[in-house]
Amino acid sequence: MLRPAALFLAVSIASFASADEGALPPPATKAGVTYATDIRPIFETSCIKCHGAERHRGGIRLDTLEATLAGGEHGKVVLPGDSAKSPLILAVAQVDPDTAMPPPRKKGPSTKLTPEQIGLLRAWIDQGAK
Repeated sequence: MLRPAALFLAVSIASFASADEGALPPPATKAGVTYATDIRPIFETSCIKCHGAERHRGGIRLDTLEATLAGGEHGKVVLPGDSAKSPLILAVAQVDPDTAMPPPRKKGPSTKLTPEQIGLLRAWIDQGAK
């Protein structure tokens, strides 16, 4: 039986095979997107609580560039140069409600990423994830 993290990755990869790229927010047009300047602030707001140095569900850490690119227990979540096939994008775009990240909160404000933030993540990945 697959553990939840393995199930997430398996479903994410299968969903990408059939996901229409048009269902994703388009990549931002900004040139020179970097992890330090543009991406880490997004992760700090919505992701690092569960995917940081102290806690890293599914083995996925997003608190450093190196950790983000390393992926998790079940493989890479960022495929530099190909945002449309990166499991991270499918998860944050919430294409599949079963694998949506961040998951809905029971209390407090939502930490769901905006289409603009997802577009910036896509641009970063398409530009080589540096």
